[in-house]
Amino acid sequence: MDGQRRNRFERMIADRAAGSEWPAALCAVCVEVLPGVDAAALVLRGDARAQEVVSASDPWAVLLEELQYTLGEGPGVQAGRGGGPVLVRDVHAEQARWPGFAAAAAEEGLAAVFAFPLQVGGIRLGTLDLYRRRPGSLPAEGIADAAVLADLAVLALLENELAADEDELRVKMSYQDVHLATGVLAAKLRIGLDDAFARLRAHAFAERRSLLDVSRDVLDQRISPDRLAD
Repeated sequence: MDGQRRNRFERMIADRAAGSEWPAALCAVCVEVLPGVDAAALVLRGDARAQEVVSASDPWAVLLEELQYTLGEGPGVQAGRGGGPVLVRDVHAEQARWPGFAAAAAEEGLAAVFAFPLQVGGIRLGTLDLYRRRPGSLPAEGIADAAVLADLAVLALLENELAADEDELRVKMSYQDVHLATGVLAAKLRIGLDDAFARLRAHAFAERRSLLDVSRDVLDQRISPDRLAD
């Protein structure tokens, strides 16, 4: 059965990949075939400071990934670290597990999310994150389909060159500015990189802004490192 699923999805992705990237086509197929799924994102995840949105089905998915990165918590973050799927039928019920993300994501209209880890052997590459605007579980058949799509997503990460077209919604988001701002803050305040990153993240959370925007303000000197000293 998994072989049949795989062949079917490979054909669907290949049909849609003409003129666009395989990761973008995969996200589109996820939204098309998985019951109730409204958006999908394919994300590379490294340590706490490293994340790259390879492709997303729409800006809403990009926003939800940015929330997870800014807050340092959420289903994708957990799936990327733990190596197992994180299936959440009702985000409102997850305040204790992800107090920041659950509240912020609910405000953006998220009701349910299903995150599948992408890995080769013991090497964790990232996650395939599936978002819904209505609460509810992903049925067993849907979970099986999503697992096969996650396997195909691994191939997309390994084989695709990850080149982005700035005119498309399905873009690769670069977080290089976050790394640069972390280094600047660490040097100015004479603190470690982890501490500097934590201060950037805390400021972004307090100001209800994205970590990427705050980092760019630090680089452009619109935010002085002294404001983040305490």
